Amino acid sequence: MTGDAARVSSLGTPALLVDSQAFEHNLSVMAAALPGPRLRPHVKAHKCTAIARRQARAGHASFTCATVREIEQMAAAGLGDDLLLANEVVDARRLSPVLAAGARVTVAVDSEPTIEAAARAGVPEVLIDVNVGLPRCGCAPEDAGRLADRARARGLRVRGVMGYEGHAMALTDREKRVRVVEESMRKLLDAHGRTGGTVISAGGTGSYDINPFATEIQAGSYVLMDTAYAKLDLPFRQALCVLATVVSVSPGYAVADCGLKALGMDHGNPSIEGAQVWFCSDEHITFKPERPVRAGDRIRVLPAHVDPTVAYHERMHLVAGDDVLETWPVDLRGW
Repeated sequence: MTGDAARVSSLGTPALLVDSQAFEHNLSVMAAALPGPRLRPHVKAHKCTAIARRQARAGHASFTCATVREIEQMAAAGLGDDLLLANEVVDARRLSPVLAAGARVTVAVDSEPTIEAAARAGVPEVLIDVNVGLPRCGCAPEDAGRLADRARARGLRVRGVMGYEGHAMALTDREKRVRVVEESMRKLLDAHGRTGGTVISAGGTGSYDINPFATEIQAGSYVLMDTAYAKLDLPFRQALCVLATVVSVSPGYAVADCGLKALGMDHGNPSIEGAQVWFCSDEHITFKPERPVRAGDRIRVLPAHVDPTVAYHERMHLVAGDDVLETWPVDLRGW
């Protein structure tokens, strides 16, 4: 899609910017590291079919989704060759039209109710979701075989297992991260031995290069990046920022129009180059600049967590310098 404005300087703020050079770098680095089916990109990180198309062009034709809406919109965009809904649902009926239209959809299940939901909706394929250490969804590894048998008895094809070692993602000590990933994958491999199937789906941006156990990695944040993942010294560059305008200047600090409603804050404060961020409120970010700023100046705010940040916005702009190259709708947002 053509940019809404020809210049970054004419955009209304707050606005999501994607640096084109960093974006292309991230795509190419990941494509070289995990070519083809070794990567199943997670679209929850960017919520954007335009980015998913770029990932498909880089060789990644299968995708991970977090919501039914993401499945629906990805299929409608012609990206439904192999979609994984990597979250449990107890009502999967909205997937039936997607399947009828020809998309391939696999659903994660971790209990008899989620298996029944998949069967009632006509979902033909499932992965058994296994708790590998993160206290979220997933069955106990020793229960995976029983659930696989139950799924097959309901006529479902069990493609394999999935498990997310999310508790390892943010560990800045690489040796510890490697150790926790390996411990988690031992649990997943044990479960896989009980379920059968060809798929072992796991991982994320923080473990993409240290998880040789999975057949596919569900990394998503790598393509845009955030300051939380930047602490891990990964080869990906910060592509995403929030453009903001300084609206008030006081002795010792300044305020810009980018606050809690424009930033994912669960991983901590965002960053501003050449400034110390003090705090964020609903519509404002208060910061101490190293050099004087004036009302009307533009600043670039780097989010600590890319996924919720993107979900707050309706569009993002691919930019090179002050040029807006393209504007992409964040068309996978919502539920």
